[in-house]
Amino acid sequence: MSVPRVSTLRRLTGIAANSNRCSSTIRFRSFATTNEELRKTGLYDFHVQNGAKMVPFAGYSMPLSYGSVGQVASHNHVRTSAGLFDVGHMVQSNFRGATATAFLEWLTPSSLTTLSPYTSTLSVLLNEKGGIIDDTVITKHSDGAYYVVTNAGRRERDLSWFGAKLAEWNSSERASAGKVEHEVLEGWGLVALQGPEAASYLQSLTSYDLRGLTFGRSAFVPLEGGFNLHVARGGYTGEDGFEISIPPSQTLEVTQILSKAPVQLTGLGARDSLRLEAGMCLYGHDLDEDTSPIEAGLTWVIGKERRETGDFIGAEEVLRQLKEGPTRRRVGLIVEGPPAREGAQIYAPSQNEVIGAVTSGIPSPTLGKNIAMAYVQSGWHKKGTEVEVDVRNKLRKAVLTPMPFVKPKYWRG
Repeated sequence: MSVPRVSTLRRLTGIAANSNRCSSTIRFRSFATTNEELRKTGLYDFHVQNGAKMVPFAGYSMPLSYGSVGQVASHNHVRTSAGLFDVGHMVQSNFRGATATAFLEWLTPSSLTTLSPYTSTLSVLLNEKGGIIDDTVITKHSDGAYYVVTNAGRRERDLSWFGAKLAEWNSSERASAGKVEHEVLEGWGLVALQGPEAASYLQSLTSYDLRGLTFGRSAFVPLEGGFNLHVARGGYTGEDGFEISIPPSQTLEVTQILSKAPVQLTGLGARDSLRLEAGMCLYGHDLDEDTSPIEAGLTWVIGKERRETGDFIGAEEVLRQLKEGPTRRRVGLIVEGPPAREGAQIYAPSQNEVIGAVTSGIPSPTLGKNIAMAYVQSGWHKKGTEVEVDVRNKLRKAVLTPMPFVKPKYWRG
């Protein structure tokens, strides 16, 4: 075994990993147009060599599936064994400085002050109207060091927002105790190892006892081959698993190590069906800048003390909705007949009244039912409520169902 490669990781430790679809039955939705020059992750050639079907997604050329393995088969493999996803298109950032905690608490409604070192939280970046600029996972390493992952499809919007708000912050009295620095980890790899066999496989490659790395926690883990990598327990599938951040020069080699049997390379097709079964949102479809965290059912990301102080961007509207209630809410649906797709209108039963619309919908490989995520008017959002959905110009019966559709299997120790 070679000497552990820790030098390239000092940028990550000194600053402060955690926290998007298709088969013949699932229609892939791309964020890219044919006129855009697509970016490539550090694993592009690796995907092509492994028979990946590459498609445009969030401005990147990404693997939809591999070889003859279909979306449903890949989905089921992750649910029963382990799959490896390239999520290197996501934007990885570090924030550091004496006032980094206060700065990030200004941008988000989350309670970062009380977050323990090397723990993570899902959060949202809010605009002045309380709309969601992006959803994000924030990992705290210390009060002055954070690692933040944001969506590839929001790259330009997020980085512009960070830049503008940093300039505003650092020129104000709020930064009197110290300015905040932002670093984008350009070219760094990020892979997600997900499934019930993910932990046992990763454990076979490390001396680190992964039983102590519970859901939402992260650590630097020594890996076979002399690597020392930031590993966060969590993911986007509802299964137990890990997201692993990798320096550019090591991404290919680490991925090769992580993708041996029983682990199966898995693309966007399965990733979408897995995340929807897990009740997780996809930005640009289930979330946008005209949607608040209250409407989206993400009220839990707003810290208790943050509700009292209201010292975050967009607080006025968010706190108003907390008090008065939103006019619409995100819900889950089980739909009869053909699957309801994005944009399908939802009607009050036996009435010519539109009360909402579907934002994501698929045939669930795990449940054998058609599931969907949607927004409906408040008052129609209760569990068990029956509605009708316009699918292929015919109204189909649907029932509001709690999410996640499939019970999560996170490792909580």
